[in-house]
Amino acid sequence: MSQHDSPLLQLLQRHYGDRWNIRRTEHLWIATLRKPDAEHAPTLVEPDLEEFVRQLEDPPASIGRSLLSGGWFQSRLHTLTDGIYRSEEPPSA
Repeated sequence: MSQHDSPLLQLLQRHYGDRWNIRRTEHLWIATLRKPDAEHAPTLVEPDLEEFVRQLEDPPASIGRSLLSGGWFQSRLHTLTDGIYRSEEPPSA
């Protein structure tokens, strides 16, 4: 049975699909956030289905956050386009 034929995978995708992109490998359940601005872990990887569903319902805290979300960077960098930033300050020597 491929992952696309899995009724359980399809059920999880229907129930959590608005928030998570869910897939699986032979041994792991994997979910990634559709909207990366959440205050919790953006990716879940679990071998145990019950733990995976628990984390879908109550995701663990994020380990870190993007440096670009910090005030220091936001005050010095200007967004040119998605993922490209520019600083008006010259590099320090």
